[in-house]
Amino acid sequence: MILEVNEIYSAYGLSQILFGISLNVAEGEIVCLLGRNGVGKTTTLRSIMGLTPPHAGSIRWKGEEIAGKPSHRIARMGIGFVWEDRRIFSDLTVWENLDVAIKSEGTKKNGWTIERVFELFPALEPLRNRRGGFLSGGEQQMLTIARVLMGNPQLLLLDEPSEGLAPVVIKHLGQQISILKDEGMTLLISEQNTKFALDLSDRLYILEKGEVRYEGSVDEFQKDEAAYKAYLTL
Repeated sequence: MILEVNEIYSAYGLSQILFGISLNVAEGEIVCLLGRNGVGKTTTLRSIMGLTPPHAGSIRWKGEEIAGKPSHRIARMGIGFVWEDRRIFSDLTVWENLDVAIKSEGTKKNGWTIERVFELFPALEPLRNRRGGFLSGGEQQMLTIARVLMGNPQLLLLDEPSEGLAPVVIKHLGQQISILKDEGMTLLISEQNTKFALDLSDRLYILEKGEVRYEGSVDEFQKDEAAYKAYLTL
């Protein structure tokens, strides 16, 4: 396991959100966090990234404790965070958004370059001179993932990547995420779109009220009708 989260407790001020979350992610797999809105999925990702540091518990990345480290140091260690609200630079062009995110390793063999992300997201290449604020929602989502890739992460944390996208765009995004997995990328995805997440993932964790209520393989879960009804239906 390259990521090991053990019994973390996180809060926003006096509002406790996570109550002893534990999970792990092996190199090269896709793991998804499922659950109804407000159960702690995003907070879990933010805690891993150092944006909402846990006040108790352990987060180990490749055996090294990272809980409490600042987010920029965690990013430099190889973890990339893709925000739900995308946060691209709306006044910069597609090319400029990618250029500002270049990490020096991008010049090395197999590192991510602008040309390589254009191969993964071919729809962005003809838009290279268009400002980010004039892109569609799907184009912005592709750009924000591409920008994070420019930092050459080994693990991608994706927060609600399908949120607000049209079905055809979601299908295309899923294909591109599958390509990333085929290339060896490890992903931890927070999603409310259950079908999208399960189609991509190897394993899943279901959160409820800040705790893990179910964990297992996607194959096991898809055969467990009782668990689906208990944790994911309204």
